[in-house]
Amino acid sequence: MADNNRPPGKTTVSPEVLVTIARMAALSVAGVSGLARAPLGVRRVFRRRADEGVRMTIEDGLLGGDIYLVLKDSVNIREVGREV
Repeated sequence: MADNNRPPGKTTVSPEVLVTIARMAALSVAGVSGLARAPLGVRRVFRRRADEGVRMTIEDGLLGGDIYLVLKDSVNIREVGREV
């Protein structure tokens, strides 16, 4: 049952879920072949992680992110980037 009289609340989403959504969205775009390794710190160079290809940051309450793409041959980089 829905309670329409409840005050607005807060929803928390884990960072892993956000990374998964970003990965799936990027990989669903035509022209994207895969995700590349994001620039890593020395201690992460030799470890493969589930968040590979996606880097998320939170600063001053704002979420930002970078997605490192591998594109298929002969695609328009600008168009694929916009679509992602």
